[in-house]
Amino acid sequence: QTAGQSGEQELESLVLKLSVLKDFLSSIEKKALKALQEMSSATPATPSQPLSRKAKSIPVQTFEVKLDITLGDLTKIGKSQKYTLSVDVEGGKLVVLKKQKDSQEDWNTFTHDKIRQLIKSQRVQNKLGIVFEK
Repeated sequence: QTAGQSGEQELESLVLKLSVLKDFLSSIEKKALKALQEMSSATPATPSQPLSRKAKSIPVQTFEVKLDITLGDLTKIGKSQKYTLSVDVEGGKLVVLKKQKDSQEDWNTFTHDKIRQLIKSQRVQNKLGIVFEK
């Protein structure tokens, strides 16, 4: 009988310890939740951190360019037309914009994964070759 009573006492003691532990964990959880809410409500009040990150972002660059026709496009040779080349480094896009008659615009967008190679001409300083996936 004494062995059974001591087993019951151990069980009660264990249940009591678990109960205390549960309350302790619950209070920690509440404190963590409160701290998290305070942090999230404080974030909009101090926008200095996100702004400094945006200030370091790379703006979209735009260039006036002329396309140099390759041999494969000889059938399309006409007047040398001016194009606008927009480079969005962070968005990973290259946009070639061609202004047409009646103020219409025709553009091609190339994503960074379609660009295989950039080749700077050694003979002509302001000439750049772009090799696409196709």
